[in-house]
Amino acid sequence: MISITRPKAHAITAAATLLGAIVLATPLFAASTGSTAATKSPAASSRQEMASAAVTAPGPGTASVEARIKELHKKLHITDAQKTQWDNLAQVMRDNAQAMVDLQKQRAAAMQSMTAVDVVKSYSEVIQAHEDGMKKFIPAFEGLYNSMSDAQKKTADAMFRGRARSEAKKAASKES
Repeated sequence: MISITRPKAHAITAAATLLGAIVLATPLFAASTGSTAATKSPAASSRQEMASAAVTAPGPGTASVEARIKELHKKLHITDAQKTQWDNLAQVMRDNAQAMVDLQKQRAAAMQSMTAVDVVKSYSEVIQAHEDGMKKFIPAFEGLYNSMSDAQKKTADAMFRGRARSEAKKAASKES
């Protein structure tokens, strides 16, 4: 049995929370293209298909982001008074998703000639893109959140906490 110390548990929880926020903000992150579809999990294969198919014109990838935006709009009961903040957040989500799609396309195009060092560097670029995306997402989301009613905030809090708990459980199960 693996023992988890309090600092390690906090680190896992923080990482899972960040991952959950990233997933919420950029649902198009795709797994590495180095393995075949037959060896991928259905979820990983689906993410990659969405990312590969997404282009500037509407398609499966952009449809996924648009579906997530529409879902959030509905669940959060966005009002007309919040339109400016909402539109700003939605654009950040679209831009973040497009950045991830573009990065995935670059990785896919170069995958056959990448060395192990190149692959590790490409993962670093993915992590950096997520970090950059979160730096844009947080102020846009905070602006919207600050304009929300108490009921809307309660809904948003529950949505984000639920995703964070789910990601923390996944991370903890991988540790054991």
